Amino acid sequence: MADSSKARAFDPALLDRLSGLSLVARTVVEGYMAGQHRSPHRGSSVEFAQHREYVHGDEMRHVDWKIFAKSDRLVVKEFVEETNFDCHLLVDASESMAFQSGNWSKFDYARWCAAALAHLVLSQRDASGLVVFDEKARHKVPPGNGPAQRADMIRLLEEAEPDGKTSLGDVLAWLSTRLPRRGIIIVLSDFFDEPAKIVEGLRRLSFAGHEPILMQILDPQELKFDFSGLHRLDGLEGGGRVKIDARAIRQAYLEEFEAHNAELEKQTRALSIDFVQMPTDTGLDVALSTYLSHRSARARGGARS
Repeated sequence: MADSSKARAFDPALLDRLSGLSLVARTVVEGYMAGQHRSPHRGSSVEFAQHREYVHGDEMRHVDWKIFAKSDRLVVKEFVEETNFDCHLLVDASESMAFQSGNWSKFDYARWCAAALAHLVLSQRDASGLVVFDEKARHKVPPGNGPAQRADMIRLLEEAEPDGKTSLGDVLAWLSTRLPRRGIIIVLSDFFDEPAKIVEGLRRLSFAGHEPILMQILDPQELKFDFSGLHRLDGLEGGGRVKIDARAIRQAYLEEFEAHNAELEKQTRALSIDFVQMPTDTGLDVALSTYLSHRSARARGGARS
């Protein structure tokens, strides 16, 4: 049975009632880590990797005495160190992110995710940076750590508003030439840009040794288009206005939407990049667990700097 208190902590409706992104971030992260029986207040640590046969000179404290008791074999535990690295958060603040069919917009949800991820990364004493973008990088906080870094990132997320057109592909290509250290790059966007341009930007980042994670922030109505009757649509990002019969265009809309996403999923899969769909009624533990799985895989493979 699911932990109801944990589920409540990630409920977007609850987060919408909390005042301030700092409180939202702390509520989500500390609730999540408590549910995982792990403390967010740890620095670089070690994680078990594998056993190997004992050889003369190995430290006896690393011997697995349970295995020795069962099999009379001396084996030692090997660990990998979780070293510090950079996590870059890219938040789409183009006008399409302002869409909402409920009480909060896609942009509200994206910045809740970004605030929670920043809190988690910085609590682990890794470095985190932030880029808020539309057609280009609008505002940025270079990677860093500590309380001042957290405050700068939260302040930027609170002050930003969705506006302007998007050009995610150009932003990714720009970013690939400006990161001196390899790290994880988390993109929070609806990905309403040309798939070919997005993929080209992702390819550049991957070839430079970075690990992109794509979190597609969508309103539930964008997924199901559950409208009926006549509606006036106000196009975001300069799309103008048009009156439509929702039922008449529903099938065409869904086919176009699904074709766009299918192409992105196909191309990102070919690059071994995670593409995680996150409707705005989804608990934020999805974002945290996705990030932590990448961090764990990175630690096992050896951090690169």
